[in-house]
Amino acid sequence: MTARIDPFRAISVSRLAHALKAQGRSVIHMEFGQPSTGAPAAAIATAHAVLDADPMGYWENPVLKARIARLYAERYGVAIDAEQIVLTCGASPALVLALNMSFAPGARVAIARPGYVAYRNTLRALHIEPVELACGEAEGYRLTAAALAALDPAPDGLIIASPANPTGTITPRAELEAIAAVCRERGITVISDEIYHGIAYGQETPSMLEVLPEALVVNSFSKYFSMAGWRLGWLVVPSPGIDAARARMGNLFLTPPSLAQHAGLVAMDCREELESHIETYARNRALLLAALPELGLGRIAPPDGAFYIYADIAQFTDDSEEFCRQLVEATGVATAPGVDFDPVEGRRYMRLSFAVSTPKVQDAINRMRPWFAARNRKLG
Repeated sequence: MTARIDPFRAISVSRLAHALKAQGRSVIHMEFGQPSTGAPAAAIATAHAVLDADPMGYWENPVLKARIARLYAERYGVAIDAEQIVLTCGASPALVLALNMSFAPGARVAIARPGYVAYRNTLRALHIEPVELACGEAEGYRLTAAALAALDPAPDGLIIASPANPTGTITPRAELEAIAAVCRERGITVISDEIYHGIAYGQETPSMLEVLPEALVVNSFSKYFSMAGWRLGWLVVPSPGIDAARARMGNLFLTPPSLAQHAGLVAMDCREELESHIETYARNRALLLAALPELGLGRIAPPDGAFYIYADIAQFTDDSEEFCRQLVEATGVATAPGVDFDPVEGRRYMRLSFAVSTPKVQDAINRMRPWFAARNRKLG
């Protein structure tokens, strides 16, 4: 029997936004978590040169793998071998590889709720049972060691993300250490999604590898490196799992795009340009944190990192998908319904991505202000 997979409802909002744009409407896309900036200029220049000189084919760039391994040494003080890096076609295949090599059908894997929609649905697609742990306002929107320790029976695995999607929350080092201790004690295999590493606002973002070297780590070039469309990611696997991961990558996906590998290698050394994106996100975050309470959106998850605001809209609706549809139709501001990330409480939340330009964030605020004011008057 095939698994039932829920739709990604933000896509329906995005379709509506694109239809409005086709009608000549001005649309601001804040529904997806993708930088509006392109790949670094030097990476694009390299890609142009490669297109003229390299016929390309199935390939896994050993120099890129070594450079990624060096990133862990430089950023976290963690020594890993380049052969522990499996290059993938983005983070999504890396997650599939990690799950498929670690768990048999029927296994149970804990995830945070709210959490990235694809965790739940990828688990189901692989006939693995998602065990959702409520991580709402009372829990500081963070998964905790205590909640994991309280699960009976212990799950076979855990997917953890820090900074998290949709909340942007970062798990502090002490809590990460406590989670690692629980997982080690209870035999729980950990998959750490670190795709938003490098995007933080004054807080340390430790890697799970610092506290649990046997963890599997998912990452990609989509977020910090601003290369979402290039479809390039990686999976860090413990040494005993290298052969299993490579066998799955070769059979299921072959290799990531050669062109993306050439460009990605260059992008890793474009630090000044990439850090300027973080400065933009920080400005955008500050604008939204100042403006949203005026709109009536004062209860939000702490956006410690990533580029999201996850806001409580319970005073306005209990149908976040319809709310986001009405918002884009009236204002041209496209956002993501919280029900994507939390099937229980998410119908009373929405997510806004601020990975767009600062003028667009200000424009979005100006457009939303009268729309929310009208709803606040009705509530009053």
